[in-house]
Amino acid sequence: MRDEELKERIQEVYTSNYRVYGARKIWRELNRQGHAVARCTVERLMRELGITGAVRGKRVITTITDPAAGRAPDIVDRDFVASAPNRCWVADFTHVAAWSGVVYVAFVVDTFSRRIVGWSASTSKETQLPGRSGDGAVVQRDREDRPHTPGQLIHHSDAGSQYTSFKLAEHLDAAGIAASIGSVGDAYDNALMESTIGLYKTELIKPQRPWRSLSQVELATAEWIDWYNHRRLHGEIGHVPPVEYEANHYMESTKPQVTTII
Repeated sequence: MRDEELKERIQEVYTSNYRVYGARKIWRELNRQGHAVARCTVERLMRELGITGAVRGKRVITTITDPAAGRAPDIVDRDFVASAPNRCWVADFTHVAAWSGVVYVAFVVDTFSRRIVGWSASTSKETQLPGRSGDGAVVQRDREDRPHTPGQLIHHSDAGSQYTSFKLAEHLDAAGIAASIGSVGDAYDNALMESTIGLYKTELIKPQRPWRSLSQVELATAEWIDWYNHRRLHGEIGHVPPVEYEANHYMESTKPQVTTII
């Protein structure tokens, strides 16, 4: 009877999370909900149910480097650990094959919480694509009354021509955001962003293809990002969603300091 009850809960967690959770994340989510269960039990019951977590495929390269373009220095130097939100954002884009043509989707991720703070989709991968995703990140933070402080935020990307363009550099400078470009030919120069895109392709794009149009990709991406930020568990930040992780940070930072007098 206990197994049958747990199977129902496992199936519910699996189905409500894009059918991508493996045993580890389902185990974490069940315990977050107050259902004490061993991980080995979850693994056994998932085998009986015939369900497995999503497995990532090979990386597809979309970046085209412009060797003649001037580039910002690599300020981040592969150190993606930030002490607070709005200290370091990483950016990149990927492509989605659709019946109406290729759709390009750009993301901006805050390295502190792994939260997707900005994104945009377009049928063109010109400079306007990453520019709009950056604008979206700024607007999102302003809407939450957590705006970035000019001079404190770094925008890091790879050496693709869309990110080394003068127009984007000028745009970032006007917002008080320092541009950082990773080294060419370095597989780890923007590893955190590539990991996020890998999850996006594995959890949303591949299972639901074929895609028909830009508007369909946009709607599905918006829904996935809402889930990714507010409900998806991330092991790198303690198996909690990014929004919850940031809320905990702000709560801790506003606690009054207690001084003990001996």
